[in-house]
Amino acid sequence: MQPCASNRRVRTLFISDVHLGMRDMRIDALIDCLTKIEAETIYLVGDIVDGWRLRKSWYWAQSYNALVQMLIEKSRAGTRIVYLPGNHDEFLRDHIGTVLGDVEVIDRAIHIGADGKTYLVLHGDQFDVVVRHARWLAHIGDWAYNASLRANGLINWGRRRLGLPYWSLSGWAKRNVKNAASYIGRFEEALCHDARQAGVDGVVCGHIHHAIIHDRFGVTYLNCGDWVESCTAIVEDFNGRFELLRWPSTLPAQPRRRIKRRPTPIDIPQQISLRS
Repeated sequence: MQPCASNRRVRTLFISDVHLGMRDMRIDALIDCLTKIEAETIYLVGDIVDGWRLRKSWYWAQSYNALVQMLIEKSRAGTRIVYLPGNHDEFLRDHIGTVLGDVEVIDRAIHIGADGKTYLVLHGDQFDVVVRHARWLAHIGDWAYNASLRANGLINWGRRRLGLPYWSLSGWAKRNVKNAASYIGRFEEALCHDARQAGVDGVVCGHIHHAIIHDRFGVTYLNCGDWVESCTAIVEDFNGRFELLRWPSTLPAQPRRRIKRRPTPIDIPQQISLRS
């Protein structure tokens, strides 16, 4: 896993699970990374906007507008931007097959690499049994994840005072709790099976906030991770080689300014409803 390099040009950039609307997401890190990386194509692989969170408690920081404006400017400058909605921004699935501004909204894509290999690109919640068949349980899981982030904030406040680096409670649980590790393995295997059925060489996804690249199930599995804790993305260079990038984990605390007004059209198109 490599840190984001300054002023780097890549063929393709894959980003997922930004969760705009969640107070703990690392917006400054994402903006900084997008400032330093230029891509011919950017895939937004779902859960970019957290509609679940916004319906419960509206929070839209000024920095979110800066991110939206940056993506608009990149699109106008010639970058192709493809948005593949996830479960948290499922309201955009009502707009599958349309173009919002210069952004293509599709359910899944087949990405052709520079070396001719093909990759299925989708958020991945379609393969999450809990999300598909027990939405109430998924919302409980979302609440529990947010609770762990709050606890993690207290833990890392103490670690900073001791001069220790950032540590992720949820990341530790995913690596060490047997049920979590088993769930991740089943999720990865299900997506790889679908990729094999589709006749492609790999699959790029998000959803479970577990950034990794491997080929344990017969095709290449690439998970973008998230911008809540891990601050990770996947890039493809001009030779078709994929890398998992991680932004430096020592990051300044995020400002928490509440904006009471609803967003203007540049923030979120007004014709898009956040209904489930």
